[in-house]
Amino acid sequence: MTDHKTGTREEWLAARLELLEAEKALTRRGDELARWRQELPWVRVDKEYHFETDEGPASLADLFRGRSQLLVYHFMFGPDYAAGCPSCSAIADGFDGSVVHLANHDVTLCAVSRAPLAKLRAYKRRMGWSFPWASSYGSDFNYDFHAAHTEEEWRSGAVEYNFRKSDFRPTGQEGAGLDEFASSIVGTDWVTYRREGPGVSAFALEDGVVYHTYSAYERGLDGLWGMYQWLDRAPLGRNENGFWWCRHDEYDSQ
Repeated sequence: MTDHKTGTREEWLAARLELLEAEKALTRRGDELARWRQELPWVRVDKEYHFETDEGPASLADLFRGRSQLLVYHFMFGPDYAAGCPSCSAIADGFDGSVVHLANHDVTLCAVSRAPLAKLRAYKRRMGWSFPWASSYGSDFNYDFHAAHTEEEWRSGAVEYNFRKSDFRPTGQEGAGLDEFASSIVGTDWVTYRREGPGVSAFALEDGVVYHTYSAYERGLDGLWGMYQWLDRAPLGRNENGFWWCRHDEYDSQ
């Protein structure tokens, strides 16, 4: 017998209608926030960034692929990683199928990582993805948009991430456990793993000029996790305790 509250269909409907009003209010608030994002001032990007893509060397403007809008997913895959971050991989599973729809709405969605292109290509084949994925190896792009952190930043304990200074350095026995965790998922120690960070950045291209329009990190990426949107509607919700997911080809069974 379940321990969860039960009721009649009439009681359920009454509770559901009350929840519906709250959901509608949240939807309207989400619409307001979307408009607020679009009203942010645009910042001209004058710095030259260089990427390697399947089509060859590219500038930031080239990543637009002839469209006026660019969404960049900062995918955690550092040069020393043996494989892409499982969390970023779960997010990529969700957006891979959206790329063609966005492309036909004047928006290019592209992942960018610091790993060399050959590593990205191999992992992309393994995962069965088709989205554009550019390597920023040797470029400042990920650092400038706070999706990667220099060794000096790490040592200072003042890493800039999610628009604030944070100290990501582990302390005491915590470090040993984190090294083991990082090694198990991407084949590096914790410091090497965590010097990369997930994020999304948006850009506009007008009259040959690229503008930075928006960036988000941490829980600001929640809406990009397709599986979480489904779990939030499941009977037990997210129902998680720690790192429960893995790459889609690593589950024992479906």
